[in-house]
Amino acid sequence: MYIIKLSPAFKDYIWGGNKMRDLFGFDSDLDKISEAWMLSCHKDGNNIIQNGKYAGKTLKSVIDENPDLLGEKVKKYTDFPILIKFIDAKDDLSVQVHPDNDYALRVESEYGKTECWYILDAEPGARLIYGFKDEITKEEFEKSIKDNSFLKYVNKVDVKKGDFFFIEAGTLHAIGKGILLAEIQQNSNTTYRVYDYGRIGKDGKARELHINKAIDVTKCEKPKYSTKAQGELEIYNGYSSQLLVKCDLFEVYNLIISSEFEMNVDNSSFVSLLVTDGCGKVDNLEIKKGDSLFIPANTGKVIIEGNLSIIKTRV
Repeated sequence: MYIIKLSPAFKDYIWGGNKMRDLFGFDSDLDKISEAWMLSCHKDGNNIIQNGKYAGKTLKSVIDENPDLLGEKVKKYTDFPILIKFIDAKDDLSVQVHPDNDYALRVESEYGKTECWYILDAEPGARLIYGFKDEITKEEFEKSIKDNSFLKYVNKVDVKKGDFFFIEAGTLHAIGKGILLAEIQQNSNTTYRVYDYGRIGKDGKARELHINKAIDVTKCEKPKYSTKAQGELEIYNGYSSQLLVKCDLFEVYNLIISSEFEMNVDNSSFVSLLVTDGCGKVDNLEIKKGDSLFIPANTGKVIIEGNLSIIKTRV
């Protein structure tokens, strides 16, 4: 098997912008590119393979035919476990929350969503919502939604390029305008909106809110997790590496490569490489900013050369 380069699946949600056309050279017939799904086997957006003998096929169809590409750790999942995106927020996203696996599988028939964000760019004054400032009760949360006062309880965080956030299922959150980020998440598209600034959707109606479900699943407390990466920056000859997060769902690193980086892809998990800056090669495959690669489990030694920033993800 070979290293697979993927074409993004694009989304044009009303809050999005067009930074990705300029930064990554993405081409789409959509008026705006709000999200680019860079690693996806989800029914709402499948990646198409660009190179090699499987060119033109969906990644999902190739994995269905060759399940060993995923690795031993992925066998416990009934569906592909991870979804990776670029998100460009020209305007504020809705204040929202995602359910955990138990609730989502019971109510929505898909996995819940724990996710993490790596900030690629942030305009001056950009902020996001990350949980609550202090613990409140479910009753206080419900009342604050009804009387439109709940924004005074939320935790608003100033952000800059290079910041990192781990958002466990049940954590209230919202990406603010002026932020471009990479999101690594569970393979789910279930979102419960709490507040949407009264915006009107493409159908001319106010976008749907999901108040009762949101109250069911929201953790009305301060976030448990630091907004910093879990690991320290480690500097080596030719590259640096920083562990962003390691949990029971995924393991994510930020790599800065100045000349060469060598890794071994064993049979435990596939590896995703998301190129956020620069250009170079992975083995003999040329790569550049905005590329997404799927490296099958058990590929063995892989050498990355060039001047590159890469987000590396595995199960």
